[in-house]
Amino acid sequence: MKIKPFAVEEWMNAWEVGAKYNIAETCVDSVSIDELFELLGENKDAFLQEFCSRRLTYGDIEGAPAFKEGICKLYKTISPNDIVPTHGATGANHHVFYSLIEPGDRVISIMPTYQQLYSIPESYGADLQIVNLSKDNGYLPDIEEIKKLAVPGTKMICINNPNNPTGALIDRAYMEQIISIARQVDAYILCDEVYRHLTQTDIWCDSIADLYEKGISVSSMSKVFSLAGLRLGWIATHDKSVIKTCLSHRDYNLISCGMFDEAVASIALKHSDKLLQRNRNIVRKNLCILDKWVQSESHVEYVKPHAGTTALVYYDLPIDSYTFCENMYRETGAFVTPGDCFEEPFSMRIGYACDTEVLIKGLDAISEYLKMEK
Repeated sequence: MKIKPFAVEEWMNAWEVGAKYNIAETCVDSVSIDELFELLGENKDAFLQEFCSRRLTYGDIEGAPAFKEGICKLYKTISPNDIVPTHGATGANHHVFYSLIEPGDRVISIMPTYQQLYSIPESYGADLQIVNLSKDNGYLPDIEEIKKLAVPGTKMICINNPNNPTGALIDRAYMEQIISIARQVDAYILCDEVYRHLTQTDIWCDSIADLYEKGISVSSMSKVFSLAGLRLGWIATHDKSVIKTCLSHRDYNLISCGMFDEAVASIALKHSDKLLQRNRNIVRKNLCILDKWVQSESHVEYVKPHAGTTALVYYDLPIDSYTFCENMYRETGAFVTPGDCFEEPFSMRIGYACDTEVLIKGLDAISEYLKMEK
């Protein structure tokens, strides 16, 4: 199988270690095990003592019950039998395509988004069709364009909500329009929802799995819950044929997730309200800082995000984004992601959910570099 290089991940792998001001990170400021248990008010010593007495078998093959029950709290209609645990959301996205997509299947995806959502189906020989998002429309998928591309026999429509890298948020009314199109051609909708619940206002962010009978939700413990080191994600859907197919394919490439990972995630999800409150406070405070910075810089502009942890910021200098970001990294230590990783030239993705002081210093460093290049 041939597949295009994963641009954003290769960039992160090459430059993340050693960054002075890492404002490319997309997870909400990560926590340690010590910090997690203190925040949640749980007894860490009792947890570790109990876990250390367990034999390290494969564990619960289809996922620890407490973990799956915790996931259900994040949805309105999902039950434990509607969930397939995976190794992160990257594992979940890959597993959906691996389980459902065959050569020739029409798959509609969006751009910019996380590259998995178009490069993996393309590598499987799918008839890939792209809907390009525009800042003029707030980066929402063009409904008429989806209608045109969703011909009879379309297998899947892929979206990302909230969007990475733009922070656009598809609300329920808009999502219902996409669902109507998918239902007419009996297509799945795969929605990467790893930033779901990280909203700028206290609203319920609907999941595709709650709204559509063939909706497939993918998420993880990484972005929203600051626990990327657990490498835990999941697939959630009411479509029993999808669950059966994913579990069958899972026997070939996963078997089960880690016992310790699921045990820690179960504790985190038991107190998901506390983690969500912490992390919403971070993204709301930090987006205000980012927004003030954008307004103060004459050489940059953006569409202010509505949710998530990232913003796509455009600059007006005649420098390609890889050169811009690499030179800035070397000169100032500010680490961001080139927009060309998302096929959006003359832009950079900024992750604003990091430690607040790091964000402030990183933005100051970008300002310093912009002055150097004027």
